[in-house]
Amino acid sequence: MTGTIALSYPAAGLLWHFRVAGRPHRVRTCHQAAGTREMRARPGGGHRAAAGNIPGVSVAAVIFDWGGTLTPWHTIDAVQLWGEVCAEHFAAEQAPQIAAAICAAERELWQLATSEQRSSTMTHVFERAGVVPPDGLLASYTRAWDPHTYTDPDAAALLDSLRRRGIRVGVLSNTFWPRAWHEEIFRRDGLLGLIDGAVYSSEIDWTKPHPEAFRAAMTAIGVTDPSACVFVGDRPLDDVHGAQSVGMRAVLIPNSDVPSFPAARPDAVVSRLADLGPLLDSW
Repeated sequence: MTGTIALSYPAAGLLWHFRVAGRPHRVRTCHQAAGTREMRARPGGGHRAAAGNIPGVSVAAVIFDWGGTLTPWHTIDAVQLWGEVCAEHFAAEQAPQIAAAICAAERELWQLATSEQRSSTMTHVFERAGVVPPDGLLASYTRAWDPHTYTDPDAAALLDSLRRRGIRVGVLSNTFWPRAWHEEIFRRDGLLGLIDGAVYSSEIDWTKPHPEAFRAAMTAIGVTDPSACVFVGDRPLDDVHGAQSVGMRAVLIPNSDVPSFPAARPDAVVSRLADLGPLLDSW
């Protein structure tokens, strides 16, 4: 999610972005950090081996970003969403101004997250906007978001297969939202029981790409060796550079609207979650 309350960082303006479910199914490309090797789907099934392994270190854990990774990518107009939510709870002449103030506060807090890796919460959003949320406003807000939070159709099968292989599963998300909101989404989609541990930046001092965010995620799933961890995300800076800075391997699921970070060189690039299993097999 870009510029969003729960999923990642802001794009220019006030559009929140996610990846749509209609994804390419044929070509999968994996890049090694030093040099490049491709992994493509063969016409009869199967894959060529991909590079990116660390000799002598098996994969003990896979940690996922949420928005744009476990949740598909599409676009939401934040101004419109907040405008509709505020219209339910404020006078008609006040609602547009209040919605604009909330959107501006979100944008400013995401900018702080980008520049200083400082985390924030929904309480911080309302305080910065100078808004006291009336009863029912947060319920209306979560209802408005509900259709935009469904997880990738491939996610449940992937997470289940990882756990069957003895690989621990984690989540690390930059978010304003409280844990309970995220867990309700995972519960609704049948994923909550497949996640060994999760860290939401609203509960800690830092956001990705700060190293402490990744260390907190490792602690949450009971893993101590970063070289045995693979991080999967859609953001070159937050997810790839951040994970590699603490010694993890990083897999990028690219989205065109995500800001680039040329210094980031993912250990692999996959076009969809379903490609992750064959990639790990090759490692």
